[in-house]
Amino acid sequence: MTIIGVAGGTGSGKTTVVKKIVESLPPHFVSVVPLDSYYNDESQATPEERKSINVDHPDAFDWKLLVEHVQALRAGRPIEMPVYSYSEFSRLPQTEHVEPRPVVIVEGIMVLLNKKLRDMMDLKIFVDTDSDERFIRNLQRDVIERGRTVEMVIDRYLRMKKPMHEQFIEPTKKYADLIIPQGGENNIGIRILRKYIEGIAVNE
Repeated sequence: MTIIGVAGGTGSGKTTVVKKIVESLPPHFVSVVPLDSYYNDESQATPEERKSINVDHPDAFDWKLLVEHVQALRAGRPIEMPVYSYSEFSRLPQTEHVEPRPVVIVEGIMVLLNKKLRDMMDLKIFVDTDSDERFIRNLQRDVIERGRTVEMVIDRYLRMKKPMHEQFIEPTKKYADLIIPQGGENNIGIRILRKYIEGIAVNE
């Protein structure tokens, strides 16, 4: 099994990069484990407490469960991955069944931050995109998909996302084996990455 970590700032294009990788591989060859599924369950918190949660801080994630799940996949055991609701800041009752496959991609803003997780990766990727572009993508997503106002998005970006990116996400670039500038728009970088993974598929 080959475990690939794909990190980068929020709105950097990580999901697009992962999608293009998956589309280039044989069916049922890759499993994707998003860090976003492993936010801590805050269902016991009050509505006001939930609004103040900093989802861009490392403490917002259940690293222990994520590491256990990646270890299980590497050992050939399936997992029941949590399903997280952004609107409720809590895990939903259902889970998502994930099978161990030749390639497992762990994707998320801070997947290169946790050493235990990082040490299990065979390839570490950082998707690097200009901060202005990332902010615009965040603004569009949060307003359209999450029902937030422009003012709410700007306030959260300045108070949480920007400082957390500078403190925790940007420094993990040093751990990357491969940096992909311009995110999902970097077709040459993605093509090189796909060729590498296709080589794994041929060997399988």
